Amino acid sequence: MEKLIITAALVGAEVTRKQTPFLPLSPREIADEAKKAWAAGASIVHLHMRDSIGNPTQNKELFAEAVDYIQAETDLIIQVSTGGAAGMTAEERIQPVTLAPEMASLSTGSVNFGEDVFSNPLPMVREFALACQNYHVKPEIEVFEAGMIQNALNLRELGLLHEPIHFNFVLGVPGGMPATAKNLLFLLDLIPPASTWTISGIGKHQLPMNTLGIILGGHVRTGFEDNIYYRKGVLAEGNTPLVERLVSLAQSLERPVASPSEARILLGL
Repeated sequence: MEKLIITAALVGAEVTRKQTPFLPLSPREIADEAKKAWAAGASIVHLHMRDSIGNPTQNKELFAEAVDYIQAETDLIIQVSTGGAAGMTAEERIQPVTLAPEMASLSTGSVNFGEDVFSNPLPMVREFALACQNYHVKPEIEVFEAGMIQNALNLRELGLLHEPIHFNFVLGVPGGMPATAKNLLFLLDLIPPASTWTISGIGKHQLPMNTLGIILGGHVRTGFEDNIYYRKGVLAEGNTPLVERLVSLAQSLERPVASPSEARILLGL
C-alpha cells in the first residue's frame, strides 16, 4: 500500500469553546495546534478560521496570518476550506483560495447538514473550481453524497479538474450519507482508478472510518472539525492525541505514515 496521509482538521465551523476548552481559535493558536499535529505525524492541515469572538469566518487576512505561521514553522501541506459555514456567500467562501495554498476543499453538491442546508449550486461549484485552477490550487473533492462524485467527473469533462483527483468522503453528517463500510465501498467503486482518497467520519464514526481507510489503502482525516472526543465521554485534549492514535494504529497495521514531502508526491502536487 501507499504510505498513509493523515489530515488534521483542527477547528471546523461548528465546534465551540463551550463544547471543548481545547479548541484553538486565533491564528496563532491554530498554527500552534498545526505544529503539534505535524510533529505527531500529520502531513496536511485543513484550515478554518474564527473571528475575535469565535465565530466562523473566511476572512482572507486571518487565513494569511495562520498560513504564514504554519509555513514558517512546518512543511505541512496547507488545505484551506472553501466550505466556510452555512449561510456564507460565495464571495466570502472563496477568499482563502486567493492566497494560493497548495490545496483547498471543494464540495461538489448540496446536502442537508444537521438543521441547515450546506448549499453548493453547480454554477458556484464551477466558479470555485475555476478559481482553484487560476491560483494553481489542487482541490480536494468533498463528498457527502454519491452524486457529488459524478458532479466532480463533470468538472473533469469541462477541463476544470484534472487527474489524479483527490476525494474526501465525509460520512456520518446528520442529513448526509451514513458512515458504514458498505457505503464507503460503494463510493470507492465510483471514483476513477487513478484517484486518491481520504475518509472522514463524523463524531463516533471517526475512528471506525479511519481504521477502514488505513486497511483499504486510502488516507484519513481526524481532528476537532469532525469529532472532539478521544473515547466516549472523554474529550480529546487537543487534536494531537487524535493524530497520535492514528499513527499508532497505522504502525500496528504495518502501514507507514507519509511525511509532507511524500504526501506531495502521492497527491501529485
